[in-house]
Amino acid sequence: MKYFIIAGEASGDIHAGNLITEMKHLAPDDQFQGWGGDRMEDAGCQILKHYKELAFMGFWEVFTNLPTILRNFKTCISQIEKFKPDAVILVDYPGFNLRIAKYAHQHNIKVYYYISPQVWAWKNGRVKNIKKYVDKMLVILPFEKAFYQQYDYKVHYVGNPLLDEIKTFRSDSETAINFRAIHGLDERPIVAILPGSRKQEIKTMLPTMVKMREHFPDYQFVISAVKWQPRKLYTDITNNIPLVDVGIYPLLMNANAAIVTSGTVSLETSLMNVPQIVCYKGNPISYFIARRLVKGISYISLSNLILDKQIFNELIQYDFNEKRLTEELTRILHDPNVIHNMKSDYQQLRKILGDGGASEKAAREFLLSL
Repeated sequence: MKYFIIAGEASGDIHAGNLITEMKHLAPDDQFQGWGGDRMEDAGCQILKHYKELAFMGFWEVFTNLPTILRNFKTCISQIEKFKPDAVILVDYPGFNLRIAKYAHQHNIKVYYYISPQVWAWKNGRVKNIKKYVDKMLVILPFEKAFYQQYDYKVHYVGNPLLDEIKTFRSDSETAINFRAIHGLDERPIVAILPGSRKQEIKTMLPTMVKMREHFPDYQFVISAVKWQPRKLYTDITNNIPLVDVGIYPLLMNANAAIVTSGTVSLETSLMNVPQIVCYKGNPISYFIARRLVKGISYISLSNLILDKQIFNELIQYDFNEKRLTEELTRILHDPNVIHNMKSDYQQLRKILGDGGASEKAAREFLLSL
């Protein structure tokens, strides 16, 4: 069988890579081409375009990059036509992937979706297109199954693949054990700074995050960098805070607290049992539009959404400033009750997400569908 798989960002690349590994374990002769990153390539997928060229976030950013996005769509269609896959596998990234789903359906190519778009937060109208164009949807958040049931669309909950990713890391955590020595850090407690992977996120979030160093001299702050972004992007903002690019898990395993840009990394921080503050600030126009489109949810962080309660505070847009961030970091570093309650909620979160095995379950679901 031949599969064309599309993941438009870093987290999707990780999950798609694990999925491909499991599918090739079950069917070694299957072929994969697609758009994604290093994890997919390592798993045996021929990468035709890297996700770092695709990461446009926000309404204004999409609008200003529309010619590039349209060219990308035409290129992708051309590559699918040349490869002639038996199915396309789409990983999140809804604005682009749902257009590919429509094309594939109209050309009698099976359409599988792994990791649902967040239609439960906004653009509920997309469910109509999902029902029309997607042959099988696999979801990784427990509340998504009930959401789709409202629309009479059957989806399959396979668990959350982050559980497997973290389990694998913990079984081979030598890098984390020797983390301080490897990176020349002293014995002061560590606060992890996780500013995101997109260039615009880093430029927007990091300047405020690094100001915390001035307010907490008894702690050392360490920035998690992504290898594919230029080092200068970080050093232009701060030259005196250590950067590490070994992934977030070794850093989180050694951290007392984390300052996190909203995204998948927030759920990972929860599963690593680290007290956190989730932050987000976007283009004012994009934020204005999003506020009017998002309905029926009280939080932006997956951990808060899954438990339907505020496990940790979210500093969004105008609340994300030096004063508020200092106040929240003081709480999660120095208030024993806050720390205890947050970690208790993390334990409940892990119970809800289950035992893992999402990638293997997803692979079996897709392979049985053809």
